[in-house]
This record gives sequence, structure tokens and C-alpha cells, in this order.
Amino acid sequence: VRTTSFHADMSRNDRKTLYLLGRRDAAKVADVLPFDSNAASYLADRARNLDWRLRRFAKQLKTNKLEGVSLERDRLKLQQMPPVTPPEAEALDRKLDTLLPRVRITELLLEVAERTGFLNAFRDLRSGKEHDNPSTVLAAILADGTNLGLERMANASEGVSYAQLAWTHNWYLSPENYQAALAMIISAHHELPFARHWGAGTSSSSDGQFFRSGRSRSGAADVNAKYGAEPGVKIYSHLSDHFASFGSRIMSATAGEAPYVLDGLVQGAGNLPLHEHYTDTGGATDHVFALCHLLGFRFAPRLRDIGDRKLGSIAAPSTYKGIENLMGRTIKTAAIEADWDDIVRIVASIKDGTVAPSVILRKLAAYKRQNRLDFALAELGRIERTLFTLDWLEQPELRRACQAGLNKGEARHTLAAAIYTNRQGRFTDRSLENQEFRASGLNLLIAAISYWNTVYLDRAAQHLNAVGTTFDAALLAHLSPMGWAHISLTGDYLWEQARRLPAGEFHPLNEPMARLKRVA
Repeated sequence: VRTTSFHADMSRNDRKTLYLLGRRDAAKVADVLPFDSNAASYLADRARNLDWRLRRFAKQLKTNKLEGVSLERDRLKLQQMPPVTPPEAEALDRKLDTLLPRVRITELLLEVAERTGFLNAFRDLRSGKEHDNPSTVLAAILADGTNLGLERMANASEGVSYAQLAWTHNWYLSPENYQAALAMIISAHHELPFARHWGAGTSSSSDGQFFRSGRSRSGAADVNAKYGAEPGVKIYSHLSDHFASFGSRIMSATAGEAPYVLDGLVQGAGNLPLHEHYTDTGGATDHVFALCHLLGFRFAPRLRDIGDRKLGSIAAPSTYKGIENLMGRTIKTAAIEADWDDIVRIVASIKDGTVAPSVILRKLAAYKRQNRLDFALAELGRIERTLFTLDWLEQPELRRACQAGLNKGEARHTLAAAIYTNRQGRFTDRSLENQEFRASGLNLLIAAISYWNTVYLDRAAQHLNAVGTTFDAALLAHLSPMGWAHISLTGDYLWEQARRLPAGEFHPLNEPMARLKRVA
């Protein structure tokens, strides 16, 4: 079978659109990458590690030392993880939710803006000046994030006209400004002490959420049979273990999610010290396993039908007695070594920010099946997928952590659906640019609500301790700042009447007994 090189497969236009670093520049970046850039020593190390792990796994499986894992008729069986949220945590959640202040979204946004300074990011695209009316900027963001639109937002807002909103949206809102504002909220969120109850701030998850389109089979959307017969788009979002929604982007409803997993980690995470990332099966391919490892991330997807997936090995499969039937074909390390320089160049280009990971992965997927680099990267990914599969089978705590991370993402999706309700929650914009504005506004609102809820969950927990209502602090790990029942998301937006808190002050907690005493 004839194979062709990466560069031979590409047209001149392909090479221009990839924007890879030159080999000399790539070599400089490779010096700081978290792996040995020498192919022979790298592969020798991975071969030793993989061989040792497979031998240990075979021994543990034979002696029934793996929790929840067994081998039946040459097929792996993995027990389902039981729910981990205790009833006491649900009771505590209800108590704290009752105490959270009842606020309008206008008041919430003004307070978050004051505490994080995110409005400073929305500057005039020509002069760089700040807007002289912060309420107009917030109203424009709400028009995007709630899908209300500028005209309806003007009709529902006090003291904000359509002309003001349209001018503000044109000259103060941009993808770069949205990203800068989001980064300020995320940074402030991760500095909140209470957020540490939910994790160390080093893990994240990502998933796609489907939204229907108002235009039947138009250029605005595609039909994905998984979600019914109506066309739509997906928002692929990234969430840290602190419930900070640090990234989102529009993608086709029919496109695979895997190419976008690394985009949020590399381009949207900013200074977050992320190390481990969770997805469901839709985000997992061998290529993503390879690139995540080479960029220094531990990729931990929840794989469906893991018992049917074959393990890879560099030695002959017959080497591993007792698990021969679990082994697939031998990993072709010669193919990896032959295209190693191009693999390093791709990783260096992604690390440097020269090219988005999704661009590389989509380009590789579009080339001929015989493309050498695509095959080599997939073979490298098979090594990492096998090592991860062994981790997954040997470590119940990893399975629990992944499930918890994905559950946080589901909570984010639920909040997103509650916010994005106007026009029946449909994307009616034809252009990708306008769709991206909607997604950016929605994500910023989610991040602001999560930040605000975290601040006041902390105050509510302190209040319970102060009045003698004791609870196990470990239960706080099971709470979520993605609730919205106490927030008025719709109605008239009374910006001029919204209560602005003096510096250092907070909204009073919602204490029913205190209100009764005041009435008496």
C-alpha cells in the first residue's frame, strides 16, 4: 500500500492554513515541552512502562485484586459506580439555598462587575476607552446571553435605548473582549477559598450541549438524528473543578467533539493550573490521547463499552499470559519514529499558540487514509489510551473523579438552558459570528452566576456555623453553585433601580425568621 508524507498530502493552501512553526522555532519550543523530544529514548521509556503495566494488570486480574473488575469469558466486566452524594449533603444544600439572597440578574451582574472588575475588559474597539454607562454594556451582554436580542432588551430595560445598545454592541463587544472579561471572572472565582471544597483547581471537564435552530435546514444549523429531526448547533464548553466555566465555542451539531477538547485547555484556560481533563466518549480519540499527553495533560474520558476495547502493546500480545484475548494488534513504533519530527513540530505549534488543536485534528482527519502522520499520531495515542485504560480499571477513585467532573458539566448545561430561554431557546442567527456572540454572552453569565453563588454559599455556610447549626464540612464538596431559583433572570431590567453595594459590603442573607421578627 502506498503511503504519502504529511507534506506531500497537503496542497499549498493547506500548508498556509496550518500555520505551523518552522522547524528551527519548533525545536526551541520543544525544549520546554513535558516529554523527551528524542524519539528513541521516548519510545523506549514508554515501552518499558507499558510492558510493566500490562504485566501487573494481568497479575491483578488473575488474583481478583481489582475493585469492581472481573474477566468473564475473555471479556472484561466493570461494575457500575454507585451514587456518591449522601442524603446529608442534599439536606445541607436545601438549607444553604434557603439562605441565599433573592436578587435580580441586574443586581447580580453589577455586584460581580464590582468584585471582579470584568467590565474593564469591554473597551471601545477604536480608542480603548471604557464605556461611560456600565449598565448599557451589561444590558448588551444580557441580550446576547439570554437570547433576548437588542431590540427586546431595549424594550425591557429602564434607561437604555435600542440605539445605545446597538452602538455598544458594535463598538464594545468583541470575541477578544468577551474572552478577557471571562478570564477576569474565572481568575477571581479560583481565588475564592470556598471553591476549594470542590477540588484543587487542577482538573476540568468538557462536553457539548445541543440547541435547536429557528431555521429549518438553513445555513444556520445541521440536523443530528441523535437530537431529533430539527436542525441545531452545539456549544462545546469547558468547566473547571471549581465550577468556573472558562471556555465555550459554537460547533456543528454533526461534527465530532474530539477536535475541540484541547482548544479550551490550550486557548481558554489562561493561567489555570489544569492537569487532568474529563470528557465522555464523544471527546475521545487516539489522536486526543496523544496530544493531551504530549502537552502535559492527563486525559481521562469516560469510555463506553470499555470491556470491548482492545489494549495495545509494543511487545507481542502473547507475552501477556491470561489477557491475550484482551490485546489488539501490536503498536507500530517504527511509524511513530519515522514521523516523530513532524509530531514534535505539531505539539510545539499548539503549545506556542501558533495553531489551534482543532485545526490540526480536522486537517489530519480530512487527509487520505494512508497519511503517515495521522497514522503515527494515532499509534502514539494507542500507547496512551492503553495506559489510561489500565489506570481506569485499577483506580476506582479515577472513575469516581471522572463521574463527578462530568456531573458538574451537566449542572452547567442545566443552568445554560435556564438562562437561554428567549425565542424558545433557539439559535436564530445565520452567521457564525453572531452565534459566537450568543455563546460568549451565555458563558459569561454562567461564570458570573457561578462566582456570585460561590461567594454567598460561603457566607451562608458561615452563618449556619455562627448560629450553632453544625455540619460536616466534607459535605460541602457535594454542593453546586449552578443554582438559579433565587435569581430573577427575566422580567423588566431595572438598571437605574438596581441596588449598588458599597465596596466591601454584601447583600443580606435570606433569613425567614429574621424577616418575621422585623415584621413583628
